[in-house]
Amino acid sequence: MASTPVNTDLGPATALVCRECGASRELGPFYACEECFGPLEISYDFGGITRADIEAGPRNIWRYRGLLPVPSDVASTPNTEPGLTRLVRADNLAESLGLQKLWVKDDSGNPTHSFKDRVVAVALAAARELGFKVLACPSTGNLANAVAAAASRAGIRSAVFVPSNLESQKIITTAVYGGTFVTVDGNYDDVNRLASEIAGEQDDWAFVNVNVRPYYAEGSKTLGYEIAEQLGWRLPDQIVVPIASGSQLTKIDKAFQEFIKLGLVEDRPYKVFGAQAAGCSPVSAAFKAGHDVVRPVKPDTIAKSLAIGNPADGPYVLDVARRTGGAIEDVTDEQVVEGIRLLARTEGVFGETAGGVTVATLRKLVEDGRLDPSAETVIINSGDGLKTLDAVAPVVAPSANIAPSLEAFRAAGLV
Repeated sequence: MASTPVNTDLGPATALVCRECGASRELGPFYACEECFGPLEISYDFGGITRADIEAGPRNIWRYRGLLPVPSDVASTPNTEPGLTRLVRADNLAESLGLQKLWVKDDSGNPTHSFKDRVVAVALAAARELGFKVLACPSTGNLANAVAAAASRAGIRSAVFVPSNLESQKIITTAVYGGTFVTVDGNYDDVNRLASEIAGEQDDWAFVNVNVRPYYAEGSKTLGYEIAEQLGWRLPDQIVVPIASGSQLTKIDKAFQEFIKLGLVEDRPYKVFGAQAAGCSPVSAAFKAGHDVVRPVKPDTIAKSLAIGNPADGPYVLDVARRTGGAIEDVTDEQVVEGIRLLARTEGVFGETAGGVTVATLRKLVEDGRLDPSAETVIINSGDGLKTLDAVAPVVAPSANIAPSLEAFRAAGLV
């Protein structure tokens, strides 16, 4: 394991704190508590940060660098500059579902077309400051794309590991960057175990979601920051977030709480809802059963970017949903496909399967009466539908195939 360089600059980050027992230790390439083996989280001293400070920053996630564990000069180093993706007012989708005000945070606009560019950018900045030389990850696809691209941009080596049955689009869009790319016969949890073993042997490899996970996970906070800023410095009443490891959901909540504590937004109630595919829904199952422990499952779903059977942040997702009065729900693969199509035909946003999970879950929550249709709602589309074409290919087709003549067009009855 790499040792922490002297005079490390990680901005406002001050220490690592265990999420279970509260034990604290110095900043460095550590991710598990020495006292209880619980996960470590970044502790900060933010000082005074104003809306004007943030608004004066670059038009990417580095406008929030004063709230992230990254070097002070991060914006001037070669990186993919993700973030500040659009928040789409989704009136058509809202009308179709019976909602009054709905927004889609569309993270398909990031450099490799998923929210993973955010977390990787933060992980890369911290990893380089901590002395690592290789950027690596186990992945269900989007993270592999983001790590390979970010490493290329930074001029360092990448090493990524994915399940061999991953969507072909994600395999191609990782391999194109030219780093070390390994497909593994097994599911994500098998790949993750392998990555953990390799991380124990390769001292200068930063596995973004393993040995530098505390830094990596903080990148998801920028989704929450942006939503609040783009809404005019206020929090939504409700938000629906897809669940893979669960970190995105917990960090969005953390971002909202930090903005409240800093006085950047009004302290008001909000509800957080989580979305899973039925073929990989361990957090939803635990929520419905009233359990605090998430029991691992073997994934079997078309939503492969969410197919993590043993989600690291599962218990903390349960805490957030229960504390805010939200819920965790799951939907079938058929509902996922319909969710993708519904978002596309109402708002012109082509989301990947994770987006389909979120839209389908939104619909289910509204129909079941658990989500208030009169409250302002935000949903997350975390990636681009071009990455998961196989999911919708069997159910979409041209309206007609005709000869190149006006007569043929008229005969097709398309007017």
